[in-house]
Amino acid sequence: MKVQRRKQGKLDPSKLPRHIAIIMDGNGRWAQSKHLSRMRGYQKGIEAVKEVVETCGELGVKILTLYAFSKENWRRPREEVNELMQLLQRYLLEEREELLEKNVRLNAIGDLEDLPTPIFQTLLETIEMTRHKDGLILNLALSYGGRSEIVAGVRKVIEEVEERKISKDDVTPETFSRYLFTRDLPDPDLLIRTSWELRISNFLLWQIAYTELYFTKTLWPDFGREELIQALLEYQTRERRFGLTPSQIREGSVPL
Repeated sequence: MKVQRRKQGKLDPSKLPRHIAIIMDGNGRWAQSKHLSRMRGYQKGIEAVKEVVETCGELGVKILTLYAFSKENWRRPREEVNELMQLLQRYLLEEREELLEKNVRLNAIGDLEDLPTPIFQTLLETIEMTRHKDGLILNLALSYGGRSEIVAGVRKVIEEVEERKISKDDVTPETFSRYLFTRDLPDPDLLIRTSWELRISNFLLWQIAYTELYFTKTLWPDFGREELIQALLEYQTRERRFGLTPSQIREGSVPL
């Protein structure tokens, strides 16, 4: 398991990940360390989101997936959940013009119908407003859980087999990916988790089979352009073999 290393150097634009996924962890601990309310930590975390989105857009990263709210997060105290939903709606409303100006297209994955109706409607409106943009895809994982996504995908496959739309022999790793929330997106090349928690937390379990992992001690509200570039520099030192040998990679063999 790879962990954070400080790298000095210059980014190679030709070796940037196409798709970055981030588990934004440490908002509450950041606030606690400063004797502030947990919600103040989440508010500060929104500033980090803005900086990372802007940096990805400037660098030419194609897709940024942010783990914004998990299925398990609904079990948090009701007051905190309500405040997080309000914060999400405020972000969607206040950042619409910025997303449009920066050529960012908003997308979302997860059981979106779980969201309160006003937030769900605001989300759909913002997605529609930015649909024509062809720059960075900002993909928010909301009410998302990796296991429930896979189970839902299996149910869809079973349904189509029973209806004879497909046969069981049609089901392969490649075709199964079409039944997931991320069916229109490539798998992440790089997964970043902040706050030094060394786990995946039910995030993109199918999609990260060959994703490079990067863990940093930095708490999410303190994560910004410099930290992101450090993660990218580390990523560019990795040799992604997809089960092949180094010589096969040098010879240009196609990965899985």
